[in-house]
Parts: sequence; structure tokens; C-alpha cells
Amino acid sequence: MSNRIEVFKQMLESEPTNAMVMFGLAKEYEKLNQHEEVIALLENYLATADDEGNAYGMLAKAYEQTGNREAARQTYEKGAEVSMAHGHPSMANDYRMTLDLDFAG
Repeated sequence: MSNRIEVFKQMLESEPTNAMVMFGLAKEYEKLNQHEEVIALLENYLATADDEGNAYGMLAKAYEQTGNREAARQTYEKGAEVSMAHGHPSMANDYRMTLDLDFAG
């Protein structure tokens, strides 16, 4: 396990609701293709943080990697909605394009 992961985990122990630490740890797990850890962290993160859309894309990809296409589809849809609400139309369009190309039918 990388030193960065250990540091993030220690920080999270001290501040279990720190959204920035949760997101940072999820990014580290994403680099290692540890999709279940990414899912657990980002579900918790999204339940407590006001994300502008980026975490939804990460979470959707992790769901795809674990074979949960329905959760991935729903997460991309929510990500597009949240991205638009926060003024990120290009991110929303990326999510919609992924839905159209990979989840149509």
C-alpha cells in the first residue's frame, strides 16, 4: 500500500467526515484500480459533500469496472444533472455522451 494511502487513512481517522480527504483517498485507490474502495469512499463522500460533478464520473467508472452497469448509468445521469447545476456544461455533456455511446439500448 502506498504511503499516500496511509497518510489519507490516518487523516480520515482523525476527521471521518472530511470530504477532501475522502476524495483524495478515493483518487489514490482509483490509481491502483481498487474499485470497491473507490465506490465505498465516493458513496460516503457524495452523501456528505456538495460535489460539482467530478466524483460522479469517478464513481460511475468504478461501478462499470465492477460490472454494475445500472449503477454506473444512474451515476452518470446524476453527474450530468449536478454538473449542469454547478455551471459545468462540458462535464455534463461528457457524461451524456458516455450514456449515449455506452449505455444506449
